[in-house]
Amino acid sequence: MGGLRRVELGRRRLLALSGADRRNFLQGLVTGDLRRLSPERAIWAALLTPQGKYLFDFFVLEPDGERLLLETDAGRASALLARLSMYRLRARVEIADPGEAFAVIAIPGERAPARFDLPPEAGAARRIDGAMLFVDPRHPAMGVRLVLPRGAPLPDPVEAMEETGIEAYEELRLALGIPESTDLVPERSLPLEYNFAELGGVAFDKGCYLGQEVTARMRHRGRLRKRLLPVEVEGAAAPGDPVLAADGREAGELRSVRDRRALALLRLDHLGRELRAGEATIRPRWPEWLKCEE
Repeated sequence: MGGLRRVELGRRRLLALSGADRRNFLQGLVTGDLRRLSPERAIWAALLTPQGKYLFDFFVLEPDGERLLLETDAGRASALLARLSMYRLRARVEIADPGEAFAVIAIPGERAPARFDLPPEAGAARRIDGAMLFVDPRHPAMGVRLVLPRGAPLPDPVEAMEETGIEAYEELRLALGIPESTDLVPERSLPLEYNFAELGGVAFDKGCYLGQEVTARMRHRGRLRKRLLPVEVEGAAAPGDPVLAADGREAGELRSVRDRRALALLRLDHLGRELRAGEATIRPRWPEWLKCEE
């Protein structure tokens, strides 16, 4: 299998949207553009507050012509369902929580799309043996994800792969600098600081959505003051630890941490200086896929 392994993502859960207005309903709420969604293309999107602050993010799938599936963080799926239901009003849309009916499996790595005859393009999708398979819409090097009914037989290529723990997925994610739901703080985080625009999570040509005015203003204003960046950690550190410059000024905060890799939301004017989180030394790295700030 060329070294590819599968990882069950138990921390993910699905919501299902059905009804004649399902696409228009979601299009008017989220940062992603549903005009780009099809059975052959998945997208990544977020739901924001009217002030442009992060609330939820999810992958949107269209497995058939009858429903949309939202793959999201399991710990906040119920809150997402409640928030979407609040906006439903007279729209002809039904929002359901299938509970544990679906499983989500990741096959990490840039070679994964080719193994399933998918192009190495973010979001490229297809059906396989009754399951939905798609390239991670944030970055194709993250590999592919498989959504299928829990208990259903795995497609042959996946069944033959060695199953491994979440560590393989997290190591790749942190090395690439890709944000996950747990990196963001609801009602506080700004999606552009977490690189949603560069990773395809915000469409600036789709028209209105919740928080659109603030998000567009931030983009047109130019350079951001903070960015989520991958960092190397030497020493003990934990998520939420403040990152400080040598003079004691606050430079940011650690988000995900695993061994020597982490993600940190950092003030850009502190890059190139000595940074510490407690007793740990922090060394930021600018990812290749992220356009350098001028």
